[in-house]
Amino acid sequence: MTSSSTPVTSGTGLTVAYAAHELEAHFAVRHQVFVEDQGLFKGTDRDAHDDDAATLHVVAIVDGEIVGAVRLYPLRGNLWKGDRLAVLPSARVHQLGGELVRFAVRTASACGGRRMVAQVQVPNVRFFERLGWVREGSPAHYAGIMHQPMAIPLGRPGP
Repeated sequence: MTSSSTPVTSGTGLTVAYAAHELEAHFAVRHQVFVEDQGLFKGTDRDAHDDDAATLHVVAIVDGEIVGAVRLYPLRGNLWKGDRLAVLPSARVHQLGGELVRFAVRTASACGGRRMVAQVQVPNVRFFERLGWVREGSPAHYAGIMHQPMAIPLGRPGP
C-alpha cells in the first residue's frame, strides 16, 4: 500500500465519497498528484469548492484501496464543472482516468446537468477528446501551466 492510498472495501469500483476515510483518501490522492508529483500547488490543492456541500468527491478503488479521484460541482443553472482528476502513478495501468471522467459526466447528468466544463492540462486534451469533450476557446495559464477549456453536453434535451 502506498502512503497515499487508504484501505476501504475489497474489490474495484467508483463511488462518491461520503465517509470521512473516503474523503481523506480522496484528498490524499489529489495531494500526491498535484502538490507532490506535479508541483502545481504549494502546500495543498484544496479550495472553497471542497467545503461546499454541493461538491461531489469521487474516488476510484482498486483492490480495496482508493487510488483515483475527481470532483464535480454545479456552477450555475444546469452547468457543471469537473476538476482535480487524479490517479496515483502506480494505479495508472488500470486506466481509471477515463472511468472517473465518464462517472463524473454521468453523475452530473443524473443531477440535472446539461453541460459540463473543465480546464484540462494541454497534454491531456486528446484523452478528453476521445471521451467526447470538445475544446472551447484558447488555452490559458492555470496554476502555472497551460490548460485548455473543454466542454461536453450532458443528458438529453428536455421536451
